[in-house]
Amino acid sequence: MKITHFKQVIIVLILTLSFSQYTFSQSFTLIDDDKNVVTFNKPAKRIISLSPHATELLFSAGATDQIVAAVNYSDHPPQAKKIPRIGSYKKVDLESIVKLKPDLIIAWNSGGPDQQISDLKKLGFKLYFSEPRSFKDVASNILKMGKILGTPDIAKSKATIFLNELTRLQKKYNNLKKVNVFYQVWNKPLMSINNGHLISKVIQFCGGHNVFGDLTIRAPKVGIESVIEKNPDAIIIGMSEDRKDWVEPWFKWQSINAVKNKHVYSVNADLIVRQGPRILQGTNLVCEALNKVRNNL
Repeated sequence: MKITHFKQVIIVLILTLSFSQYTFSQSFTLIDDDKNVVTFNKPAKRIISLSPHATELLFSAGATDQIVAAVNYSDHPPQAKKIPRIGSYKKVDLESIVKLKPDLIIAWNSGGPDQQISDLKKLGFKLYFSEPRSFKDVASNILKMGKILGTPDIAKSKATIFLNELTRLQKKYNNLKKVNVFYQVWNKPLMSINNGHLISKVIQFCGGHNVFGDLTIRAPKVGIESVIEKNPDAIIIGMSEDRKDWVEPWFKWQSINAVKNKHVYSVNADLIVRQGPRILQGTNLVCEALNKVRNNL
């Protein structure tokens, strides 16, 4: 039976509408951590990560080969070490990024190169900002990364595991006596963090009080005189390896309670500075350290 021209037109229209509806159903929008509305027509296939924590979040959410490049120190999980590098969080290779033709760049506003991020925007790249500032933000980021990757089931499973572990720690560490804490994020210059950073939330979770939490700058430079004046009960140093040159200088300041009572601790910075799923491991270490301090107060 011959199909008339009119019937051919109808068939074409039906197929076109069906395809359009399918395409529309695949599109979605997300609000990133910088309050930008980012629209996706489909899951991202070529992603560049501009921070180690974003790389960890992507893998936790189900990434396999979608990450085509990342910055230095994107070393977890192990497969992340195989990803090509395009610079550091301070400076990226714009030419390499252009050649890689990513369909999405995961950026980090407070730790990224501001001018280069602006340049990436001007070049027309789609940017999504990730910066969890609470434990629940970490879970939310995992879920959103799963949406971006097209792996929502994996992301939901990992986010649930994260939240269950958070609940377990909440039950373990609750109603604790306050401990005054100085957190050292860098040594030269001496730097700490304020209450806007997730690290401060970790300290609070463990019953600690961040002595520099009220400062307006996210990662303020502080003088040793200021630390002496605050006289913290505990000093926690975040570093990725055993650095005696970070710890030993504190020993001469015996007027500080934390030094006098031998409550100077180091915690693997990767487990506490990075706003990713391993933050709960770092939280447990901080809580254990502060419990030692609390027992001597």
